[in-house]
Amino acid sequence: MPISKSFNDRLSPILEEIVEHYGTPFHIYDEIGIRETGRLLTESFSGIRGFREYFAVKALPNPQILEIMISMGFGMDCSSIPELVLSRKAGASGEDLMFTSNNTSREEFQFALKDGGSIINLDDITLISKLPEVPELICFRYNPGNLRTGNSIIGKPEEAKYGIHHDQVMDAYQTVLNLGTKKFGLHTMLASNELNYRYMVETTLMLLELAESISGKLGIQFDFLNIGGGFGIPYKPDEKPLDVPEMAAEITRAFQQFEQKNGYAPRLYIESGRYMTGPHGVLVVRAINEKNTYRKYIGVDACMSALMRPGLYGAYHEITVHGKNHAEKNMVADVVGSLCENNDKFAIQRSLPEIHMGDLLIIHDTGAHGHAMGFNYNGKLRPKELLLRNDGSVELIRREETMADHFSTLDFEKDILTP
Repeated sequence: MPISKSFNDRLSPILEEIVEHYGTPFHIYDEIGIRETGRLLTESFSGIRGFREYFAVKALPNPQILEIMISMGFGMDCSSIPELVLSRKAGASGEDLMFTSNNTSREEFQFALKDGGSIINLDDITLISKLPEVPELICFRYNPGNLRTGNSIIGKPEEAKYGIHHDQVMDAYQTVLNLGTKKFGLHTMLASNELNYRYMVETTLMLLELAESISGKLGIQFDFLNIGGGFGIPYKPDEKPLDVPEMAAEITRAFQQFEQKNGYAPRLYIESGRYMTGPHGVLVVRAINEKNTYRKYIGVDACMSALMRPGLYGAYHEITVHGKNHAEKNMVADVVGSLCENNDKFAIQRSLPEIHMGDLLIIHDTGAHGHAMGFNYNGKLRPKELLLRNDGSVELIRREETMADHFSTLDFEKDILTP
């Protein structure tokens, strides 16, 4: 959907000055919008003791963004060693970090447990044996299989590579209990970009029921439940946003009922990435070519290496033309990059205002899984990242890649093995 009026009102008057100073293309993120979303989450779930958001670092792994999250009291959800490094450098440590990985090596677990450690969220029962030590707190990622349905991004749970089987749950917790674990968490993530808040409520109820069953059989209490990420954002103009306050109210009631029945309540964790930053970022590009063959093509100075979601998923991103918000949309075109792939298209047969060469196009909702999913096929280089600060200043928070960066891995000492 179009960026917020607040973001647009602050960005539009200075956009040409930003472009003159930094050039195009670039992603630019809105600090005010990110903080407002963080406050909404915190206030909506304030009725649950120990509620905490763990920002999904994979969505926007930039140190300045992580520092904003930490300043709001959020933790970091990490899936790799580099994400742990970024998060620790930003100031997170210990239980500020949730290490939710899959197909994990012993070396990765060793790194996750050093320097104050992190919460280990195990994806499979076999990974217990790969832990260099058994921490005091262990969480397992649960996959309910055909007991639940996923959505188009995650797919069917029984076909997903994530999480432990329903029939393995008791054995998993019994095993780590026998090994000396004292504190326990339970996690699942079954959907991505979900706009129906009822799905998240049902996921919470499922985990509460499972936690009650495990507690009854093994005599343990859960320190926290983590319902994962998956909170969606309305990419298309006609989509309704996720009703976070109502979702939070129903989840809060479920936790209260659990506590009344069981005499305690776990804390609630979530790991939203897209919801936190997605709507608060745009990719600004310039129209550089127009081609008219079997259809009209508007070529811009970025390609899917800067935003691969449309090419990978067929995902929709709203596009506006700077200075033409109220102009009639009397042109239909594909908006394309220069990659040697036919799916290198930001929009297909999109109705847009007349575009002239040199016009600035704003591709919306790129604040999550935009720059982060970039790649270097065709030798394409990823663009810079900027941050529109609370005070109206604009800060470069990642420079654009250079050819020196791209070729740096070809600079090495000769090494030949002759068996």
